[in-house]
Amino acid sequence: MILVDTGPLVALFDPGDPDHERCRKVLRQQRGSLCATVPVLTEAFHLLGPASRGSKALRGFFGRRPAELFFLDSDAIVRGFALMEQYSDRPMDLADASLVVAAERLRTRAIFTLDRRDFDVYRIRRGHREVSFELVGP
Repeated sequence: MILVDTGPLVALFDPGDPDHERCRKVLRQQRGSLCATVPVLTEAFHLLGPASRGSKALRGFFGRRPAELFFLDSDAIVRGFALMEQYSDRPMDLADASLVVAAERLRTRAIFTLDRRDFDVYRIRRGHREVSFELVGP
């Protein structure tokens, strides 16, 4: 399973985005299933604009279910808030925190992101260890 961040979702569904073609190429090369979180999807819709063609295409993409959606329960929200506090020097937003939580819960390290600077720093808790993300993308 490959987690997907906001940047690639916006780029994939906005043909005017400078990373559009690069993200399409990366997506075509992937064999694993994609998974976004609700905060990531919310952020992507906000950036695309509710009435845009990109927003409509993104709705269709998730409507056809080629990607899974990770929902945050109350424990995940608490963990996400703790991560936001831990990485407050970056600062970490809820969308990024939700992806770290999803990585921990789903036991994956792969993430399709344009935000390499932050995801090179964030760590996934695995028992008593912390492991880095495996960055997928342009």
